[in-house]
Amino acid sequence: MDATVTNKKKKSSLKTKVQRLGSALSNMVLPNIGAFIAWGLITALFIPTGWLPNAALAKLSTPMVTYLLPLLIAFTGGKNIAGHRGGVVGAIATMGVIVGTNIPMFIGAMLMGPLGGYCIKKWDEKVQPHIHQGFEMLVNNFSAGIIGMLLAIVGFLAIGPVVSTASGWLATGVDYIISIHLIPLANVFIEPAKILFLNNAINQGILTPLGIQAAAKAGKSILFLLEPNPGPGLGVLLAFAIFGKGTAKSSAPSAIIIQFLGGIHEIYFPYILMKPALFLSVIAGGVTGTFTFNMLGAGLKASPSPGSIISILLMTPKGIGNFISVLAGVALATIVSFLISMVILKRDKSTGDESLEAGQAQMAAMKSAPSDTADAKAILSGDSVNKIIFACDAGMGSSAMGASILRDKVKKAGLDLSVTNTAISNLSDEPGLLVVTQEELADRAQKQTPNAVHVAVENFLNSPKYDEIVTGLRTKEVAATDAAPATDTTAATTAATTTADFAKVTEIDFVHHDQKVGSATMAMSTFRGALRKADKEHYTVRNVGVNELNDDASVLVLASRETAKRIKSQYANLQVVEIANLLDPAEYNDVIDGLK
Repeated sequence: MDATVTNKKKKSSLKTKVQRLGSALSNMVLPNIGAFIAWGLITALFIPTGWLPNAALAKLSTPMVTYLLPLLIAFTGGKNIAGHRGGVVGAIATMGVIVGTNIPMFIGAMLMGPLGGYCIKKWDEKVQPHIHQGFEMLVNNFSAGIIGMLLAIVGFLAIGPVVSTASGWLATGVDYIISIHLIPLANVFIEPAKILFLNNAINQGILTPLGIQAAAKAGKSILFLLEPNPGPGLGVLLAFAIFGKGTAKSSAPSAIIIQFLGGIHEIYFPYILMKPALFLSVIAGGVTGTFTFNMLGAGLKASPSPGSIISILLMTPKGIGNFISVLAGVALATIVSFLISMVILKRDKSTGDESLEAGQAQMAAMKSAPSDTADAKAILSGDSVNKIIFACDAGMGSSAMGASILRDKVKKAGLDLSVTNTAISNLSDEPGLLVVTQEELADRAQKQTPNAVHVAVENFLNSPKYDEIVTGLRTKEVAATDAAPATDTTAATTAATTTADFAKVTEIDFVHHDQKVGSATMAMSTFRGALRKADKEHYTVRNVGVNELNDDASVLVLASRETAKRIKSQYANLQVVEIANLLDPAEYNDVIDGLK
């Protein structure tokens, strides 16, 4: 049993690390996607083979792909690490690899931008505290210039040639795979990875840089079509619209519009997750579509973002043959995915009005360890929340739709709250923040904003938790985590308090279950406030998972009755105090009085 849990933790940790790396790459590209689209449109319109050939305007294309786009990527990468100052140093450093090579240096920008930000961040941490008053601007400006210069020289002499050689090898490898018609096999990995929320990492972090390098030479690239192809998802949604049941069937038509025309592919992910056999549908559809693209020589001028059929057609090169090849790949992917999904859904013997939410919950249970979360409500002060942010990997697409849905509910409920969306990497840990994210990404969101209230949902576009959030904010209750019912707990609290040996305590822990961390975070904040008033802030206070507790008498756990029972059954040495209401400062008076 322990080995199984350990393996699951390792898999989850690896998946989180991969998502974080992919997010770091895609977050350098996504904020600048407008510039990529501008370059793609200029190329498609004004080059000699474009729709409106214009020799003068066509001169914009090469400088944009050589200088503008890599420098924007580098600036964003440096800024993500060390703010505007990091962005400036990252852009300076990237000039070295740009000038030192003769290919579009996107991979070099993804390396040098964050490296510049990291170097200036470390410099500032070491030096800024020791700068004499009045010399701050002098030191800051010259240090940024000198570090940027040194990194540019290193990029020009060393990193640029290495990246150029590596990029050449990658391009040669991709060209070879395409020439022997093996590129469709990429979709065996791309389609499942998309549904595991790596879609932006794959497309913007890997395929887009390689595709731009190829398109700069050949005028188009098939790599721009591998992940954005809407055909596989469209086939699944069409099958649900015709052969599905319950909520899944009734919601599929609107999902088709959002996915195919709006380009928000995340909307079909829950349909796959509720019936994992449908992974076969999207894989087969993706392989079919890419095979068709490859055989017909399809490709796009630039990356379509979002992956809408409209964006794809806008980025298709001039010529009826190009449009036919692109549309044929999308159509065949849709047909294959639809046929396989039809067979799977027609063989489904489940009865009753099967809901999409039930299927999502079932799949969530299959994908992760069984939840130990008590089926109760966490108390949340409505006055303490002044902002709600939907956070996803890229801060676009499904999170924007989810924010729009909840914003409408909040408005109708008469609540004066801001509801916005952003990328997880852009979250800021600030007071009064409620973060809504998908269960797969909740761990990353929690690490980014440990003091916020977090609510994890299975599907941004169709979650019953939105009504619970609105109701909770109105009645000061949100169904977030594990606070136990406050029934007859005063006696238990007093008894537990009197048996605790506070003289040994150096650390106080609050416990959350899995990724549902809302009440534990709020309880920790409430307790810290009580400690501050008592002038006893020297204690370490943590919000941890049940399996992260240290079994030592110096650790005091404050928990609800049900959670306390579980902890006592698992640990022999740590101390536990049962608290009736984890968000009531008065409940902690006896504990704080006992602490030295």
